[in-house]
Amino acid sequence: MYPPLPTHRFEDIVSRIGPSATVCAMTSVLVVEDDPAIRASLIELLAGHQMVVRSSPDGFGALREVAQWQPDAVVLDLGLPDLDGADALKMIRGLSQVPVLVATARDDDAEIIKLLNAGADDYLVKPFSGGQLLARLTAVLRRCTSPARTFSPGGGVPGAGPGPLVLGELRIDPLARTVHLAGREIGLTRREFDLLSFLALNADRVISKRQLLAEVWRQTYVDEQTVDVHLSCLRRKLGERAARPRFLHTVRGVGVKLVSPR
Repeated sequence: MYPPLPTHRFEDIVSRIGPSATVCAMTSVLVVEDDPAIRASLIELLAGHQMVVRSSPDGFGALREVAQWQPDAVVLDLGLPDLDGADALKMIRGLSQVPVLVATARDDDAEIIKLLNAGADDYLVKPFSGGQLLARLTAVLRRCTSPARTFSPGGGVPGAGPGPLVLGELRIDPLARTVHLAGREIGLTRREFDLLSFLALNADRVISKRQLLAEVWRQTYVDEQTVDVHLSCLRRKLGERAARPRFLHTVRGVGVKLVSPR
């Protein structure tokens, strides 16, 4: 067991650190937290695991740090004095694809799904342990820095080169992380892009929601409704409806598949 964290008010939020995976040394993390005692304890925890840490007590300061410092990850509290944390998250996503771990006291399913859909990579509900924070941060960094899946040009199987994948009028470029439909670029969130890319890689195969959670989210404890929300957003951006699909077809009770137009 690691020694206990400093007390202060942080004892109500983060408890004794337990065994956990460690984050790679020299990882840079931005801590966004308005409570000075909690912020100091988080900094001490992360710096004690050989991470380079900066902090901000408010949302606008966080945006400046993300733009100028470009950290490897952000730990974002939602209760900020100048911006609602959800709004800060959206603004961060407008600047960067940096992994964001949200720390929130809000445990409502609808609110959590909203945060994930807005671009959060994972979340922690207060109170949480230091070990849990480190483990979640490690998992987020591992998912977001793992080698991207590659596509062979015009094909649906992994190839030697990361060329674009073309399915009818749908063109997915894994290097540029862009999607075009009939020549028009479609703006997708990082998660939406990863989801669409994985389905395209497995075109015409039915993929279960649990498999999507394991392969795209790299976790299985997230509710399957999260997949439904992202699929709904993808359908809307692709200009189709579940009742009249063109690309994304639901196989009731089994999963979903991306159909390659013939």
